Amino acid sequence: MFLKNKTEFFHKNYQVLHIAPEQPFVQRFRNLANLKYTTADLESPLADIKLDIREMPIKDCSYDVVICNHVLEHIDNEEKALSEVYRVLELNGWAILQVPIDYSRETTFEDSSITDREEREKIFGQYDHVRVHGRDYPKRLEKAGFKVSVENYLDTFSEKDKDLLRLQKEEIIYVCKKTEC
Repeated sequence: MFLKNKTEFFHKNYQVLHIAPEQPFVQRFRNLANLKYTTADLESPLADIKLDIREMPIKDCSYDVVICNHVLEHIDNEEKALSEVYRVLELNGWAILQVPIDYSRETTFEDSSITDREEREKIFGQYDHVRVHGRDYPKRLEKAGFKVSVENYLDTFSEKDKDLLRLQKEEIIYVCKKTEC
């Protein structure tokens, strides 16, 4: 809904890289005549390109849009992953890089010494997560070079519609723009 109502994603010609593509979107995005749509993942059979987000075998400035949802909380070197996303974006390109955020936390918590699956699940909320992002997430994106727009898109919905559509109550969308090469 955000892409449809708040961007030109469905109308403008874009080169799109979708990392860890969500199955419900793949065919819909592939069918859009305005997109040159590429999927990428380390393991997924949906991926056009097999890659590690920390070392993408993609030329600089190759994509207008990068979509990467719920990946960075799994990546041990988030800074490297973010720098790679920044690198493959065209100048003035934009990215949606959503992660689960604990809005009660001021800062992101990570501890690489926690490797036990049960302990990770208890501390990070899932056995394969390596951090819990806090409200400092936009600052982490800015540190990678992005100009970040904070979109409180859910504020445009009534509580009834949020329930009807099963939207998360606290989902802020961070639109990351590459403004410098």
